[in-house]
Amino acid sequence: MSTTPRLGFLGLGWIGQHRMQALLEADACQVVAVADPSPEVQQKARELAPSAAGVATLDELLAHDVDGVVIATPSALHAEQALACLERRVAVFCQKPLARTAAEAQRIVDAARRADRLLGCDLSYRHTEAMRRIRNCVVEGEIGDVYAIDLVFHNAYGPNKGWARDMRLAGGGCAIDLGTHLVDLALWTLGFPKVTRVASRLYSHGKALPPGTDQVEDYAVAEFDLEGGANVRLACSWEIAVGREAIIEAHFHGSRGGASLRNRDGSFFDFVAERYEHTRRVPLAEPPDPWGGRAVVEWARLLAAGSRYSPAIEPVVQVAAVLDAIYGR
Repeated sequence: MSTTPRLGFLGLGWIGQHRMQALLEADACQVVAVADPSPEVQQKARELAPSAAGVATLDELLAHDVDGVVIATPSALHAEQALACLERRVAVFCQKPLARTAAEAQRIVDAARRADRLLGCDLSYRHTEAMRRIRNCVVEGEIGDVYAIDLVFHNAYGPNKGWARDMRLAGGGCAIDLGTHLVDLALWTLGFPKVTRVASRLYSHGKALPPGTDQVEDYAVAEFDLEGGANVRLACSWEIAVGREAIIEAHFHGSRGGASLRNRDGSFFDFVAERYEHTRRVPLAEPPDPWGGRAVVEWARLLAAGSRYSPAIEPVVQVAAVLDAIYGR
């Protein structure tokens, strides 16, 4: 493998193009090929990477002898596409969710282990400076033993792609779209303890959904308990009236204090972190913080350094299992 990995990009919507741009700005890859069925999208991508070949399919992309593939396609395609890459012994970085269910996620992780290839997932909120500082507070015991976590992600908008509102294609609605990040942040911060109980309620247009429904939810609340006694509460939604574009928060309550992440002024990108000592606030992080591409850049740099399969990806299956429980499957 070359010092700078040769990458292909599969799916070139907003996120796919943003991750490509982040890699190019970090000088972390060579863009060898871009795959998207739309010629217009291919052309836009080649404006970022003029030497890249434009192709229509994954097979054509893999024919270009790439070291890794960045996947930013609809969720229903992730498993099939990731498995196809790994079976060809090509490393993979995939948009979240890695798969629609824990069983699908496990298949992908198992394939990466068999192929001994680096697998990454874009759980990007871990890479905000705010969450890094909060996790350090928790790991170093600055707020004592964490016994409760409150998580919120309310989005005034919703997805504009039809597949994202189809249970079969997306695996769920706002809970898998937004809640995946929240579940991951809670478990990652505490070192991925075992989840012992999950309860949830899902709603669509203000009406509670029956268990096992194929209808996609736009509001979800869930509660789960962790081994050791900590309790996690989660709420997320699409297209809710909250007087701003988004509310994104993660509050960690410990025996000797607290710490929280909050988005500033409804922003999807600007985050503040604080530690609490009774009524006193201690600032931990402030915007600006260009965090959006850090996960993929870190993956590419590990790939450049020769990294192969890493067990660090395995907790993504636990996150998917919590989402399965929220959906009652």
